[in-house]
Amino acid sequence: MTTLSGLAIGSLTLEPEFDPSVLEYTAATINATNKITATPTDPAASVSILVGETEIDNGTSATWSEGENVVTITVSGGAPDTVYTVTVTAE
Repeated sequence: MTTLSGLAIGSLTLEPEFDPSVLEYTAATINATNKITATPTDPAASVSILVGETEIDNGTSATWSEGENVVTITVSGGAPDTVYTVTVTAE
């Protein structure tokens, strides 16, 4: 199983604090966008990021809708894939 060694959504505070073994997080923002950076433990692994149904490139900004936005980060490269979920609440 390939995991993330780091996950950042702009300067938002993830709850709980990021831990590679924890797969579900929440965060809150007043920003319209935040950059999402997901760092896999294996440099050869691939990372895909969905904000709702919209795919964004790792290291680029997500645009938030008011209310809850579900970010799904899938790390592929080791069987099985590892899926992280962050619910970002935009005010």
